Amino acid sequence: MTSPSSFQPAFQPVKLEHASRLINHGPTVLVTSSDGKRRNIMAAAWSMPVEFTPPRLAVVIDKKTFTRELIQASGTFGVCVPGFAAMDLTFAVGTISGRDADKFERFGIDAVTGPVLGLPLLEKGCAAWMECRLIPEKHTEDAYDTCFCEVVSAAADPRVFNNGHWIFDDSNTDLHTLHHLGAGNFARASGMVKAREIGG
Repeated sequence: MTSPSSFQPAFQPVKLEHASRLINHGPTVLVTSSDGKRRNIMAAAWSMPVEFTPPRLAVVIDKKTFTRELIQASGTFGVCVPGFAAMDLTFAVGTISGRDADKFERFGIDAVTGPVLGLPLLEKGCAAWMECRLIPEKHTEDAYDTCFCEVVSAAADPRVFNNGHWIFDDSNTDLHTLHHLGAGNFARASGMVKAREIGG
């Protein structure tokens, strides 16, 4: 029997109109990819929303990486938002190449299958995920590391993202998002406060 303290509710779908909010505060993300035979996961510190409708993102993925190779082959990738509980894993998958080993097997990562694109996605230790379709940019593919994509499905843990908004409080610190500061150092999103109206 599962105790209330260990119960993890299932991820809930996020409306695509709210998908940009999953990364608009600049968290470190995990990028997952698969070409049908091979799969990979890596950490990325630079990502941002660029369009609301349809929801589009920009993620910096070095063009020499194994992840980029799989993305170019499949035209798809996943963006997962790790929580504080996944900090060590986030650092680990960002330090070795997927060409050397299947990082899902090496680090014992349990993946769920995305409902639209069939991508490997993470829920355990993560706050949210998005399935993304690559937007081909022929004039930039060979010159730039930035990948543009359209979000086609999204979901989040309702304990930390609900009704289109983040909730960072003392009840869900393991799901507070991470912000990479370099050299394996991270800051955790916390101390959420609400602004007051000012002026006449």
